[in-house]
Amino acid sequence: MTAVQDHVALAEIELCGELMIAASATEAERLSADRIDEVLKVSTGTRPPGGTPAGPRLTP
Repeated sequence: MTAVQDHVALAEIELCGELMIAASATEAERLSADRIDEVLKVSTGTRPPGGTPAGPRLTP
């Protein structure tokens, strides 16, 4: 049997893990958009007008 790895899915799982670690380390109720960008290594220059991060949002 051959194992197939989905590199995109693995990268997404790793990013989710990084967000969970950051969320557990903060005393705030939620991570700020700036902190999420920092954890995901997203430049604030990629944000659309309105200040929300580009791409899909992870909501509880």
